[in-house]
Amino acid sequence: MALLIFLGTLIGSMAIGMPIAYALIMTGMALMVYLDLFDAQIVAQNMLNGADSFPLMAVPFFMLAGEVMNAGGLSRRIVNLSVAAVGHIRGGLGYVAILAAAVLASLSGSAAADAAALAAILVPMMVKAGHDAGRSAGLIASAGISALVIPPSIGFILIGVVGKISITSIFIAGIVPGLIMGLGLTVAWFLVSRKEESTTLPRVPLRTVLRELWAGIWALFLPVIILVGLRFGVFTPTEAGVVAAVYALFVSMVIYRELNFSQLFHVFLGAAKTTAMVMFLVAAALVSSWMITIAGLTMQVEALVAPFSDNPTLLMLVIVALVLVIGCAMDMVPIILILVPVLMPTIRQAGIDPVYFAVIFMIAGAVGLLTPPIGSVLNVVAGVSRISLPKVIVGIWPFIVAQVMVLLLLIIFPQIVTAPAALLSGD
Repeated sequence: MALLIFLGTLIGSMAIGMPIAYALIMTGMALMVYLDLFDAQIVAQNMLNGADSFPLMAVPFFMLAGEVMNAGGLSRRIVNLSVAAVGHIRGGLGYVAILAAAVLASLSGSAAADAAALAAILVPMMVKAGHDAGRSAGLIASAGISALVIPPSIGFILIGVVGKISITSIFIAGIVPGLIMGLGLTVAWFLVSRKEESTTLPRVPLRTVLRELWAGIWALFLPVIILVGLRFGVFTPTEAGVVAAVYALFVSMVIYRELNFSQLFHVFLGAAKTTAMVMFLVAAALVSSWMITIAGLTMQVEALVAPFSDNPTLLMLVIVALVLVIGCAMDMVPIILILVPVLMPTIRQAGIDPVYFAVIFMIAGAVGLLTPPIGSVLNVVAGVSRISLPKVIVGIWPFIVAQVMVLLLLIIFPQIVTAPAALLSGD
């Protein structure tokens, strides 16, 4: 009965248009009333505890780093370097989008910010070159979600906090799967772009490529600093967020000089607004998460998936299917906050590596950002590129299929995730 009340309240609140954060609070309160435990102090206390987390301090700093990079010219220089390197290949602008997205993903953990920056620059160029507008926007949206898998990832920070998993370990484990996602998109773009009559950019001299590399070298240093620092324990993921933000500010204001003090207010305001939304969701989710534990819903979920617990591969397939379906109607952050605490006991009992689970769960949740009607990255790219949402939805399907194929590959062969992670972490 408690499970029905939980699902009914959550779905019903969302159906009437209630914001997801308030829907989570209402769900927790409904369970309190059902168990005769209602107390407003419990709601307030759990919300405070939800936001009171040292690892979560990384979120505002990585958000700020992403805003600074877009405003300070770091993102544009990465795109220019990618254009110089592969823009002359047939369908080259598509490969530019994939390459630039992978590099930008290693600079910030926000898929929406990266996809918006790329869409603003590349979609007009791709349409002018003869590529289908919806397909071009779909490719950029699909490439943008790599920011949630290639570290530093805000999604990984949230999974680490609510699932009690080492964030550094998840960061390291996400590197290879994130690159494989880019490879999958490369294959999909190669197949679909062959059917288009498009023009290519002229090949540029090597000295031009080297000049663009030199122009973007300061931006390229950031992922090296973060990954080396995490790998050798120089700083924690939270401190890495501070390093990223300070470094991006220094490069933008001192080296590139494209960001001045008069622009800082708007940059900080944008980062603050995004951070406030995420942190309020986290705080609200702890109310329902606490009540999930008190009501024993975790044990009910364990009982539902018990038939699959003897087969880790089948269990992961069921979880991924669940996340993909829910991702059509819910954003990534609430999916993490609701499902990860519920599923973690089952995952550990089934003998699945929590770090591996975190990577697979994150990829599945990221794909949900591309599926209509809720997909936030899908909507962001459509808005920035000024292309109708239905047209982008039609164009994005080959790339969603490619990402799902990558997911299946990683589930069938978990060593693709675990072996490189062990090697890179020195285990």
